[in-house]
Amino acid sequence: MRKSLIGLIILFILLTTFTPKINLIVNENLRIKEIVVENNIFIKNDEIKKKLAFLYNQSLFFLDTDEIKKIIKNESFIDSFSIKKVYPNTLILIIKEKEPIAILQKKKEKFYISNKGDLINYIKIQNFIDLPIVFGGESNFYSLYRDLQNINFPFRKIKSFYFFETGRWDLIMNDEKVIKLPIKNHTKSLKNFMISTNNNNLDKYKIFDYRIKNQLILN
Repeated sequence: MRKSLIGLIILFILLTTFTPKINLIVNENLRIKEIVVENNIFIKNDEIKKKLAFLYNQSLFFLDTDEIKKIIKNESFIDSFSIKKVYPNTLILIIKEKEPIAILQKKKEKFYISNKGDLINYIKIQNFIDLPIVFGGESNFYSLYRDLQNINFPFRKIKSFYFFETGRWDLIMNDEKVIKLPIKNHTKSLKNFMISTNNNNLDKYKIFDYRIKNQLILN
């Protein structure tokens, strides 16, 4: 009984005074040596890696993702991202980029407008040079875009959008036809224009003016 008690005391002392070195060993072996960026098309790898350079030699096991989120948040082209750890020392950043659907001309500055209504810092990208140009109406455009989507309007055939202070839009089509929308209930007018384009007798007209309620003025 006495030997058992002494044994328990010795075990207790060992457990309370022994400091395992395993954390130090794990932390040393699992330091980030490589950062891989995946699924990005328009954002350059080097740009992201440069901004994440502070992560090198940090512990992959105890990685603090909050710092990464702060940096990624400032990248206007990134919609979301996920992190994958490949032990022992590789960090993979999987990016989902935003989808530009138009270019906003705001005085002398340009921005892409995403399919979710976000503004993206403009950089010239060949894939997007044919996007429609939006002049004004920054806070109103996304609502119009949703209306166009809901009625399956041929969005790709639109060359530009012009917003007026009265609260209405003009749409310029690729074939130079002009749609003058009313301030309210423009969805009805857009539907009418889609029907009108199937009428060969209206091909000669360039201006479709819907500004007066329940009227279409052709010119």
